[in-house]
Amino acid sequence: MQPNGLLVQGCKQFWKAGDYEISDRGDAASTCAGIDHVRVHPKFLHSNATSHKWALGAFAELLDNSLDEEPKLVCNGATYIYVDVLKNQKDGSKMLQVEDNGGGMTPDKMRQCMSLGYSAKSKMANTIGQYGNGFKTSTMRLGADVIVFSRCQGNGGQSLTQSIGMLSYTFLRGTGKEDVVVPMIDFEKRGTEWNKMTRSSLHDWNRNLATIVKWSPYASEEDLLKQFNSLKDHGTRIIIYNLWEDDEGNLELDFDINQHDIQLRGVNRDEKSIEMSKRYPNSRHFLTYRHSLRSYASILYLRLPPNFRIILRGEDVQHHNIVSDMMLAKEITYKPLHLQKDSNMVALGTIGFVKDAKSHIDIQGFNIYHKNRLIKPFWRVWNPAGSDGRGVIGVLEANFVEPAHDKQGFERTIVLSRLEQRLIKIQRKYWCANCQEIGYAARRLSGVSPDKESLASCKEKCNSRTNQNGSGSPTGGSKPKSTVKSNKRPRPVDSASEDESFHDTSPSRESDQDPTSNSKIAATIPDRQVSSDDHSNSLTKSKEENGNSRKSLKELGSLHQMTELLNDLQDERERRKSLELQLQEEQSKIEELDQEQITLIDMISEERGRRDAVEKNLRKSLKDASETISELLEKVKELEGKKG
Repeated sequence: MQPNGLLVQGCKQFWKAGDYEISDRGDAASTCAGIDHVRVHPKFLHSNATSHKWALGAFAELLDNSLDEEPKLVCNGATYIYVDVLKNQKDGSKMLQVEDNGGGMTPDKMRQCMSLGYSAKSKMANTIGQYGNGFKTSTMRLGADVIVFSRCQGNGGQSLTQSIGMLSYTFLRGTGKEDVVVPMIDFEKRGTEWNKMTRSSLHDWNRNLATIVKWSPYASEEDLLKQFNSLKDHGTRIIIYNLWEDDEGNLELDFDINQHDIQLRGVNRDEKSIEMSKRYPNSRHFLTYRHSLRSYASILYLRLPPNFRIILRGEDVQHHNIVSDMMLAKEITYKPLHLQKDSNMVALGTIGFVKDAKSHIDIQGFNIYHKNRLIKPFWRVWNPAGSDGRGVIGVLEANFVEPAHDKQGFERTIVLSRLEQRLIKIQRKYWCANCQEIGYAARRLSGVSPDKESLASCKEKCNSRTNQNGSGSPTGGSKPKSTVKSNKRPRPVDSASEDESFHDTSPSRESDQDPTSNSKIAATIPDRQVSSDDHSNSLTKSKEENGNSRKSLKELGSLHQMTELLNDLQDERERRKSLELQLQEEQSKIEELDQEQITLIDMISEERGRRDAVEKNLRKSLKDASETISELLEKVKELEGKKG
């Protein structure tokens, strides 16, 4: 192991750094005397950091820590977080710098920061951190070692302090420590001079300083103190060094491809997506956030305080709300039914088509935020066959679902399952209502009733035929008016009132009267002399008119039957619509129940796995204890034999 802190060969890859043998050194406890430490083996640092599968998620944790500090300084003007790349003066390697002008940390808070699982923010409203684990996992995921410089203005008459702490996996591994030893030194300002703050003895303080100088990128106490120059009266400066490499010996982080960005190599980088982002600027964040820190940081927070800046390698990160990338945008609201008593438990957001959707590129998903922080980037909840859902993006802030430890997903709960099902319905409904606007064939949701306009058109045609057939006047009398309503069936054809409603009753239209009325009229004519031929012609004409009237009535009856059948058809369609809606609701309930069942099964399986692991460990411990007892008994017997 080199004194400058380089990792030994073969252990520069993050995913392999935990594979080493635990030493049997018996002097580990004595080496910890006088040095601040927690009783956790160094291998746990590595295994704890594996929660970050994605390196940019580790950067987000560091940004969160600075943003949580920002409210304290709003009254002091502009605040910032500065991310940059530095050169290690000892070996020339690259290091990461993350600096902010937040409130800084007192010596006690510095020790709490370096401890595992401690978080004062878990009880504070509107803060992102809650598990007290983010700093350790994030820094360890990016590099093997981190050194922290923090200056804090004392509260309540306390003096100005500054502290230096080093969490070094290289140091712990290289010296065979069996505890996570964290060397720290503190200073207190009295007047114009910085004085050493000793917690135990001056000897321990000097030994901590020597350890930091040996295993850090800085060669002397003077070099260490220079790091406070940029912090002025308050702030924190984090330096991560011995950055992890990939299997090919290159750094996981790419600093060369863009001088104002930090990007990832490997599976997160897709050259095809990078080329597409140049052609489709409104889809750029969807296509680049997986490998570009600048792209990811720009959408990491739903809202940024007006005076807060994120500066990445000399250039400000421009905050971006993907709502500006939308067209046909609509607001959405979701309130969990079982959480209605809490007025704050409402998810507000926006859904729309990305402006590049007319190019039919496969982009969709919801950006789900929790307390202003992006947890699920472009969460693809709906996965139908074909192109349905393509181009639909959304933004939603859901504070009632709990994020996982790495803040790259949510805990699998019934609340999350219900939210997912509702988002699927929202996206499906939006797609079916608007997909024709971007060039797709129109869709309709299952359970939608037939087109009412086409039904009305059919009824108009039927009424038109009734009017034409019901008019017996050769000169074209006035058309009959239909009084049949869509929700009422017509009365029988032989009803007098129905006849009057369908036909003109004026005296000039004899053919429309009852056919027997012709003979009555002829019998009442006084003293009219007619010849037998005229009488015969009159009878013949009367029979013809009688036949035409019967024929007209017969046709009218068939039209009434058609109207009645049309109304029956409409009633059946309405009933079908109602049944389909009921069926859809039942199917949705079944889907939600199935999803809840799957979630419960997963939760039970996970719990069972944890229980089995605990049981396995207990059995192993019991076995080890039994073996130890046996060995001790054998030694006792040997000692008794020697005494005998």
